[in-house]
Amino acid sequence: MDEMKKVDDYLDRGFKVHYVYENLSGMFVEFERQEEVRLQILTADARKYLAAKLQEQTQL
Repeated sequence: MDEMKKVDDYLDRGFKVHYVYENLSGMFVEFERQEEVRLQILTADARKYLAAKLQEQTQL
């Protein structure tokens, strides 16, 4: 839940997902507005949630 709240927080503050990559340590998401912020996502539920948010972002 904490990871999903962080994703929502960044998106609500106007950040856009700039880059997503995965490795054995989890998923890393780079948000960009005027500065760049990196978030590590470890849980499967948060990864699914991010995928849904990415779909929303691309449809806008």
